[in-house]
Parts: sequence; structure tokens; C-alpha cells
Amino acid sequence: MAEKMNQQVHPFAQVNKQPRSDEESGTLTSDQELKRKKRIKLAIYIAAFAVFQTIVILVFALTVMRVKTPKVRLGTDVTFQNFKTGTQASPSFDLSFTTQVGVKNSNFGPYKFDSTIATFMYEGVTVGQVIIPKGKAGLRSTKKVTVTANVNSNALQSTASLGSELGAGVLTLNSQAKLSGKVELMFVMKKKKSAEMNCTMTIEVSTKAVQSMNCE
Repeated sequence: MAEKMNQQVHPFAQVNKQPRSDEESGTLTSDQELKRKKRIKLAIYIAAFAVFQTIVILVFALTVMRVKTPKVRLGTDVTFQNFKTGTQASPSFDLSFTTQVGVKNSNFGPYKFDSTIATFMYEGVTVGQVIIPKGKAGLRSTKKVTVTANVNSNALQSTASLGSELGAGVLTLNSQAKLSGKVELMFVMKKKKSAEMNCTMTIEVSTKAVQSMNCE
């Protein structure tokens, strides 16, 4: 018992905790500051990319994805196969000519349209018709369709205005048509669009040539 009491109890050695030097503290502070700057720079890059992506999407939506209505026009290059007109006293006309119908597509995707009928009129009276076959106008391009029309004055009930025009040496015809079709974008999006043609053609009788062509 005495021997146990006489034994000296040695306390555990205390862990030697040396305070960090100024150099080590400075290194840690520098590393933390570097990491903080990297995080800030990364956040700036992410924000800039998000803004850039938003701008790209807006530009894409306002240009590429914006669907415009195609335009349909009667061509000015008209070739007459038959050209008969009466006189001011006995006015009449019987014409056969070949021309082109242009379908202008300004979209970033093709415009597919169904066949339709183009009507030629004099003073609001139908004097002839021609079929525009179905087709496709490519992206940002014009599809030209050649048609042959036959028009005559047989359906006119009154020829007073026609007599005045022929006396002045001209003949004015109006042509109208409506195309129904779809614009395809990115091969997945399809948008229905109808294109209308309304053209007024003035023909000079003496030269048998188109004097003017105005399309709305």
C-alpha cells in the first residue's frame, strides 16, 4: 500500500500548441482572399453569360423566329400569244399571255403553299382565271411560277368604260389571288400564313406591251 502511495503520478504531457506565426497567418489570409476573388470572378462570368444568352435568344426570337407574311406579285415580263382588241365604237378584247407569279419569302424557313386560282378582272368583273400550282418558296428566296392566262371581254355587260380606255390606247386589268400555306422554322415549328396578291396591269394597245404594273 505504502509502495503505491509512494509512487509518483506523472501528469499527461500537455499538447504543445504553438501560436501560428505572422507568416502562416498571412498565407492563410492570402489564400482566403484569392478564393474570394475567384468566386467573385466566377459569379461575374456566369452573370455575363446569362446576359449574353438572353440577348442571343431575344435577337433570335425577333429575327429568325419571327414569321413574316410572304408577298405575291405578278411579274412585269409578259409575253402575249394572242392580242385582239376592238375599237372605241365596238370595244372588246381577247388576250392570251404568259407571265410569272413571284412568291417572295423573307423568312428563315421555307414557305409551302397550296394551289389556288388567280383571277383577272376588268372594272370588278371577272374576265379570266389561271391556276397557280402548289409549290415551295425556299428560305429568304423568291419562287417564280410561270402561268398562261386567257382573258376576254365576253362577260362584260357594259363596255362604255372599255371604249373610253381603248380610245386612249390602253387597257387596264386587275389580278387577285390568295395563297394559303405554312412557314416552317427549325424543322419543328409551323406557322400558317396567307399571302394575297392585288396587282393592276396597264397594257399599251399600240405596242402590245405592259406599260405599268402596280402591286399592293
